[in-house]
Amino acid sequence: MIRASVFYPYSPGATFDYTYYAQKHCPMVVEKLRAFGCVRIDIDKGVEGGTPDAPVLFVAVGHIIIQSLEGFHQGMAAHVQEFLSDVPNYTNITPQIQVSEMLT
Repeated sequence: MIRASVFYPYSPGATFDYTYYAQKHCPMVVEKLRAFGCVRIDIDKGVEGGTPDAPVLFVAVGHIIIQSLEGFHQGMAAHVQEFLSDVPNYTNITPQIQVSEMLT
């Protein structure tokens, strides 16, 4: 299993519409990637940076759980422009992506 984590780093002035992300963007991504082995997307909302007074490092992280690296690459090649064109609908943050093999 592969986890493609999409990080949205905090910066002053950053905006993020969690409702749109959870109800529109992520379901669209799952629908488009299902044929390539997508199982689900988990969403994290940052609440603190490790101590009660520390700002969050990331306002949100979306975790795409997909069966294989090949499936992820194929699905992204087919739909990346559609996914990127939707980003301004929920945030002004430039996302960062980390692809990992899930060991547990």
